[in-house]
Amino acid sequence: MVFRVKVCGITRAEDAAAAAQAGADAVGLNFYPGSRRCVDWEQAVLIRRACPEPLCVVGVYVNAPVDLVVRCAQQLPLHAVQLHGDEPPEYLRRLRARLPSGVGVIRAFRPRGALEPVLEYLRCCRARSVPLEMVLFDAPAARGAYGGTGTLGCWELAAEFAEMPGQPPLVLAGGLNPANVADAVAVVAPAAVDTASGVEKAPGVKDAEKIRRFVQAAHRIWQRLQAEGGP
Repeated sequence: MVFRVKVCGITRAEDAAAAAQAGADAVGLNFYPGSRRCVDWEQAVLIRRACPEPLCVVGVYVNAPVDLVVRCAQQLPLHAVQLHGDEPPEYLRRLRARLPSGVGVIRAFRPRGALEPVLEYLRCCRARSVPLEMVLFDAPAARGAYGGTGTLGCWELAAEFAEMPGQPPLVLAGGLNPANVADAVAVVAPAAVDTASGVEKAPGVKDAEKIRRFVQAAHRIWQRLQAEGGP
């Protein structure tokens, strides 16, 4: 399930197709009612039908009932669920017990100043035998906001986490766009990058050319780093 480039906040089938054509290997469908990029069930079904294999389809949730997340994962179906709210480790344990086999779990964090709260959360997950396929770092946001703001995250903290042995692969998000994604990858060395507002014409309406440039820039810097012996 691990991916390299994810385009999140997809609200139209044509944008999912554009992401796949550009070379992205994951798209995100936002089911959080408080988001300007939230999709209803009918939209989600149409978008899912437009997603070719092996494009990874990720459902994004904020403090949603476990029943809802499981039902979506089963019926769409989804390849992974991304938890972007305040879900405690015990929530993850209950969710894991009911998700279909093969559906991955990504936990998003918005670290402020220190990694210890993130590391403690992950220790609690390990204590409950709750594996995470990936961890996502987003930018800190105002109370009640859960991402998609276009604000840059803390690359220094993300880089520190990415270097730690034994942690889940890191997805870097928060204000990434075609102009800065190469610098972000060079500084942080994440396993993957994630963009939403950075490739849009308007909230939820993607720009196919920006998607193409974002994916191209990300792949080019990874190829360069690999050629130089990096990650």
